[in-house]
Amino acid sequence: MSAGQNDLVGTFWPPLDEYKGQKSFFGGTAPLDVAVGYIVVIGFGFFFSVVTTVIVMADRLFSGNSTMTSEHFNTAGRMVKTGLTASVIVSQWTWAATLLQSSNVAWQYGVSGPFWYASGASIQILLFGVLAISLKKVAPSAHTMCEIVLARWGKTAHITFLFFAFSANIIVTSMLLLGGAATVEALTGMDYRLASFLIPWGVIIYTAAGGLHATFIASYLHTMIIFGVLVAMILIVYIKTYSSDMVYDMLDENISYSPDECATIFSPGGNTPDETFYEEGKYACGRVEGNAQGSYLTMLSGGGLMFGIINIIGNFGTVFVDQSYWQSAIAAKPTSAAKGYFLGGICWFSIPFSLATSLGLSSIALLLPITKEEAGSGLVPPAVATHLMGPVGSWLILIMLFMAIVSTGSAESIAVSSLISYDIYRTYINPDATGAQILRISRIVIVLFGLFMGLFSIALHEMGLNLGWVYLFMGIMIGSAVIPLWNMMTWKKASGTGAVVAAWGGLVLAMIGWIVGAVVQSGKVTVASLGTNEVMLSGNLIAIFSSGIIHAIWSIFIDPQDYDFSELDKNINLVENDMSGLGTDQQDPEMLDKAYKWITRRGYILSFLLIIVWPVLSVPAGIFSKSYFAFWVLISIVWGFGAACAITFIPIFESSEEIFKVGSGIINYLLCRGKPPNDDKDAPRPTKSIEDPEEAPVTAA
Repeated sequence: MSAGQNDLVGTFWPPLDEYKGQKSFFGGTAPLDVAVGYIVVIGFGFFFSVVTTVIVMADRLFSGNSTMTSEHFNTAGRMVKTGLTASVIVSQWTWAATLLQSSNVAWQYGVSGPFWYASGASIQILLFGVLAISLKKVAPSAHTMCEIVLARWGKTAHITFLFFAFSANIIVTSMLLLGGAATVEALTGMDYRLASFLIPWGVIIYTAAGGLHATFIASYLHTMIIFGVLVAMILIVYIKTYSSDMVYDMLDENISYSPDECATIFSPGGNTPDETFYEEGKYACGRVEGNAQGSYLTMLSGGGLMFGIINIIGNFGTVFVDQSYWQSAIAAKPTSAAKGYFLGGICWFSIPFSLATSLGLSSIALLLPITKEEAGSGLVPPAVATHLMGPVGSWLILIMLFMAIVSTGSAESIAVSSLISYDIYRTYINPDATGAQILRISRIVIVLFGLFMGLFSIALHEMGLNLGWVYLFMGIMIGSAVIPLWNMMTWKKASGTGAVVAAWGGLVLAMIGWIVGAVVQSGKVTVASLGTNEVMLSGNLIAIFSSGIIHAIWSIFIDPQDYDFSELDKNINLVENDMSGLGTDQQDPEMLDKAYKWITRRGYILSFLLIIVWPVLSVPAGIFSKSYFAFWVLISIVWGFGAACAITFIPIFESSEEIFKVGSGIINYLLCRGKPPNDDKDAPRPTKSIEDPEEAPVTAA
């Protein structure tokens, strides 16, 4: 430490005087008034519901289509463009965990944590682009992934994958509410049970009113706000308050502290280890076990690598098995599906990487009294933001978090409503259901699912399960469905019976391996023993690989198929024969083959670069030098700014004509210069009876 830095110890340089004797950062005292919690949870929810609903209504009235059908409610017209598709993907994939858990792993492992969170959860989006364009080729009329399962493999497989699809939706929504409610309680003092119950209402209203189209518009608005806060946090940490060199010095100094020095820092007076409340592992103080030389400034981290593997495997399940991602692929234009997922994956990378590289590393550098329990509950970002910016920081993190919760929550709600409407109600209860009946069921399910998830998240919290635990567990629960679903869309030999055996067999084997691992490691089965990295890793690995092996063996040696993919879409029926997005131009085989090759090459190459090449190139650096760390931070800043610009402006540029049309229509109507072009509420949507589907009006995306 330099002489100048030494003069700043206690006020600007850690250990900070203001936290002397403080056992935890929040310590049961919220930095914001409880009224703020109600304002954000209820006020913001209502505000965005009104704004989104008004935008959707204006688009329907002035873009040439005012009829809401069940097809449009659940597919958004199948004509969403690249920029909005990317924005929606970023929004759907930005969970509470993205904002909170990414900084938790930075708190645990240092620079490797944000990287492995970002890279380990970006490749799934990049690779799902392959399935998105495959869907456009072989099942363009589909509403859900389980419809495709039924059309190819029959009812037994259909019921099996419905179970895994619902499991994915419930797990994702649980994480949203667990992390969100914990943060709202920590920042405002609002009871987490009340927060869990009220948060879904910010989603229910506009999703039930406008369906998938409303979800997409809201997701774009939410994503802009999330990136706005992200950029603000980067600027505060690395430009306004500190610099990369200062953060480097503080991180380097942190690992120099001995256990006795850490005990002194975390003691009532901060001057003596007597009566210390310090426990090894409770605070981020001193050397990091499993990291090269105990440093936070290295990619050579055993714990970070282990988390990365768990992250990669677990997140394949929550993308490939989650209906919301299939629904976004269904909604996208064929020419936009592949590019939208590719752009979305690249832009999303910046959120956990840039945010955790700033807020997560700052929490360690500043030696804030954040406990392991607080970090596990996702409270690292609000703690750092509150320290750096006071109540304003708390407000920004709370708003950012709420945007993530409601955007992903709305996608999960519409996904569940589609599964129940098409795969349960229409398939098993009322095969002759009309569009109006399906639309009514969809809206009822959205409301009921929101209420159910509020209660379910409370139950999980009472069981002692936090955001970090559920995040690591998700791959064990749904990972066994990943490879069979991939094979369904890409392999003509894939057996339906083999898929069922693989999915259930992989789940059972994963559960057994998970529980046995806990017994072997800890000698007992508890929430804590089941939640260790090693035990979670074993369960995740068994789930995905055992399933893949079982399905391959069954399809090659026991029940080989020779499926004709050209027959798949013939087994999927539309309800109102709404042909939006299904015209001849959208189904051009040459165009689809070109798009498939485009995403296959780029998706595989970029995935390889992110999870293999980048980490390998970081190994020779060992412990980062000050200049290497500065370059690392620069990448996070540039990537964050670039992604923010892309996600904000590309959708506006692509839809400028439609935006101008709607805007001018509103102005003319308000000035009594005319009436909405589609004032006839009964005007039909394009159907198969129209000779040239391309001349039919479609909803602007």
